[in-house]
Amino acid sequence: MPTQAKLADEFGVERAAVRQALRILQSERLLVNMSKGSPATVADQPEKALTGPEARPQPTTVALGARITEAFAAPHVEIDALCLTSISLTLAMGEPLRQIHAGRIKPAKVDVRVLLPSSDIDLAFPAPVDASSDGRLQRNWLANRNAQGQVLRHNLLALRSTHGIDVNVTFRALPFTPPVKLYLLNGAEALFAYYTLIKREEEIDHVHLEMYDVQGTQSMLFPFTQGAGLRDTTFVEQSHLWFNALWETISSELVLTS
Repeated sequence: MPTQAKLADEFGVERAAVRQALRILQSERLLVNMSKGSPATVADQPEKALTGPEARPQPTTVALGARITEAFAAPHVEIDALCLTSISLTLAMGEPLRQIHAGRIKPAKVDVRVLLPSSDIDLAFPAPVDASSDGRLQRNWLANRNAQGQVLRHNLLALRSTHGIDVNVTFRALPFTPPVKLYLLNGAEALFAYYTLIKREEEIDHVHLEMYDVQGTQSMLFPFTQGAGLRDTTFVEQSHLWFNALWETISSELVLTS
């Protein structure tokens, strides 16, 4: 890693913020050899801190990117996601896309399926604290849902023309607000997290709104791996059955432009 001084300069933050971030990464077993006078070292196999029967839950921003990158090492990448918006998945795709463009990996086929809440329902969350809100909160969520989905689809489909990879990205809409998020990777892994509600305030269209919302990118992901014991194997298998049942029954076509 660069020195703390270089990191502070690069990101335009105080040295204390850098130290705190490095301590968090060390606690997640992603950095080793941290000392006061020398730069930290990236763990040899940081993905081991994120998987396996003894793996601890990690924030989505920490865990998902590493697991998505690992999944892209397979010849046929299969990713299923159920979430409130696709922002975490879109961010997590950054590293495997960089590795593809750098020529380090090249899967032959990529299939991505995403289940998101329908625009035709009243969301359970985010929801205004004041029930008499004029609907701008749902409109803001819908714009974010559509924008993130369009970016995800565009970035992946671009691999067809740039690298000749067979890519399929499909979105479907759910008639309910999912209380959890779920990512299924190559039929071998399931990453599961609760959407935990908090009360917060945000300015939308120049109006400050109090709302009940979730911080999906910070949700703690619990990893389950096929073959890592009966509990994990059963969870992965049942998660696939559950996702496919939703996909094939009560979900509907999702249009990301309305």
